[in-house]
Amino acid sequence: MEALKTILYFSIFRHPLKMEEIHKYTTHADISETLKEIDYLIEEKILSKVDEFYVYGSDLDSVTKRLKGNLGVKKAMTIAKKKAHFIAKFPFVKAVGISGSLSKGYFDEDSDIDFFVITEPDRLWITRTFLMLYKKIFLLNSRKYFCINYFISTQNLEIEEKNRFTATEIKTLIPLQGKSAFEAFYKSNNWIDNYFGERDPLQKDVPDSTKPIVSKGIETILRLKPCSSLDSFFRKITVLKWKTKFKDMPREDFQIALKSTRNISKHHPSYFQKKVILALNEKYREFHKQYNIELPEEHA
Repeated sequence: MEALKTILYFSIFRHPLKMEEIHKYTTHADISETLKEIDYLIEEKILSKVDEFYVYGSDLDSVTKRLKGNLGVKKAMTIAKKKAHFIAKFPFVKAVGISGSLSKGYFDEDSDIDFFVITEPDRLWITRTFLMLYKKIFLLNSRKYFCINYFISTQNLEIEEKNRFTATEIKTLIPLQGKSAFEAFYKSNNWIDNYFGERDPLQKDVPDSTKPIVSKGIETILRLKPCSSLDSFFRKITVLKWKTKFKDMPREDFQIALKSTRNISKHHPSYFQKKVILALNEKYREFHKQYNIELPEEHA
């Protein structure tokens, strides 16, 4: 039930999919296999088709919601490309991509533009601090078009949490800057093939951006020995701030939702990953109860 798992997953977001989209999130070798499964699900009245979209249950309004969300994508992507080009100019940034709802072709008044940033090793927290200061000072801390909540370095490209949520985020990630770094990133995360089959090839027009003289100069200075402990310092003060701010968060949740290692920085205080997986497993249980078809539960 590869197609069914995909449809149930996206139904959490009230995001119905087209046939070609469903197929991309399966391990089926040919789209005819996906079509056969979809035909069976429609015959059993588990799915319904509205225009080009396949809807689980009775949430027919989700099609209208998606169509409205699609309208904002073109403008948001234009902004995202400009922002990504700007972010890539910052010291030690190796690559910039788009994740979140925009990477899935959806953007409405409640959406943010979520950026995924790859940095040089042992300079991640310096990079993060520069970008956060820019957001606070020049954007008045607005995150609508400048939400950067996930950093990794080229030293640690493999995503440690391997589940349907993270696999989907990697699958839908849109690289905008840093082709070489993204090629290495996808090679390090080929485990997602177990969920969705082979990933689409990286677009040829993703550039490896060049740094302006100012950024190169800052990089040169911050590589000097007296600055060697600066990255660790920024990490320590950030983690201290987060531990104070989110003191009621269970330790095991904090370690994943706000992961703060030398080469990884996540800022997901709502722990959305866990919420999605729990919601998906609940859908699996409801589906089993209603249709007597059991689906193995996912892990967060």
